[in-house]
Amino acid sequence: MNAQMTTTLSNPPTTAPPLSLESVRQRLRRANLYGLLAQAEQILHEPWLAHVLEIEESERQRRSLRRRLDGARLGIFKPLADFDYDWPEELDRQLLDELMTVGFLSDAANVIIVGPNGLGKTMLAKNILHQAILRGHTARFTLASDMLHDLAAQDSSTQLTRRLRRYTTPAVLCVDEVGYLSYDSRYADLLFEVITRRYQQRGTVLTTNKPFGEWNQVFPNAACVVTLVDRLVHRSEILNIAGPSYRLKEAQERAARRKPQRSPKKPKQ
Repeated sequence: MNAQMTTTLSNPPTTAPPLSLESVRQRLRRANLYGLLAQAEQILHEPWLAHVLEIEESERQRRSLRRRLDGARLGIFKPLADFDYDWPEELDRQLLDELMTVGFLSDAANVIIVGPNGLGKTMLAKNILHQAILRGHTARFTLASDMLHDLAAQDSSTQLTRRLRRYTTPAVLCVDEVGYLSYDSRYADLLFEVITRRYQQRGTVLTTNKPFGEWNQVFPNAACVVTLVDRLVHRSEILNIAGPSYRLKEAQERAARRKPQRSPKKPKQ
């Protein structure tokens, strides 16, 4: 142990409340510090004990957060602070604020974000998942096409069952961009399987550019579409967002800024 650590451990904060034997045992057990746990009564009043526990718990929380962030596969996304609330023509701000508290997870409810392209549905969904992760929940983000292709590629029922756990075990799953592609009945059945296994057990966030009445275009001839929608909508929060594409607006503004920088070509003599 280096001199700095020795000094830190020998000078714990004087305002720290006294530790009870039972709380010390619980914290040592959670930290897997079984050597110290065996000596809990003897070290209970050691001046360094509280600080050792704080260091261990802080490091475990940091590593746990990193594992959850890595496992969620959120990628790069804009924080909610960058969202332009004035741009959409329709957006329930109060509902969005509630969703960011991830209270829906305690009811194993679903969140469905419905709206046209380019209005930030994916951005909002990723921010919801990020808030869930910060609050200690496990999460996973996936494009609908990636998840369905992944599941359809499994060669046996055993492999499929194993792979389904990737999407059914996280506390919150986001299935992004349902409706941008059409799928056959096999893919509809796979989405139905994921939603059914999570139904009333864990929360699901889903983004789509199509109202549910048009999902028969996404999964034509699939017999499970009505039941799939029913289970998604039951105990769900539906956030509708409407307006012109914000991405198109940004592209037009960028083009306008760059236009003066492009000098016109001189005509050939």
